[in-house]
Amino acid sequence: MNIVKQSSVSWASAQQACATAMQQAQALSVHISVAVVDRGGRTIAFLCDPLAPLHCSDIATDKAYTATSFGLPTHRWTEVSQGMSNAVKEGLLQRDRMVMFGGGFPIVVDGERVGGIGVSGASEAQDMECAVAALNKIGADRESV
Repeated sequence: MNIVKQSSVSWASAQQACATAMQQAQALSVHISVAVVDRGGRTIAFLCDPLAPLHCSDIATDKAYTATSFGLPTHRWTEVSQGMSNAVKEGLLQRDRMVMFGGGFPIVVDGERVGGIGVSGASEAQDMECAVAALNKIGADRESV
């Protein structure tokens, strides 16, 4: 039997990513939630500003889940979906946890997808800025951004 071995982001890096995203949000004077999921989509770190909008906790987690499951930043879905049939687009939009707007990124290290990060609560551009700051801090590959 063949066994597939996959790496995952560590809890320590996940915590560091969340803290960095929150610090970037503070510098921008915005209130966010941030989630990091492992390669399998399980939440392994999460932080939420008490002043962040209520729904953004779930949205941040779903952005991270979408990013790791497809290996694609969530802001790229508008572009990618242009080449899809209407049936595929509609099908994807009906999936629970599917997010097709900015703030979610796969976490890729040495070319291997090891998890995902999602930020929600500010503007799309600010969510993305907070996530990118976190990815840079933990040393994720620039290609994933």
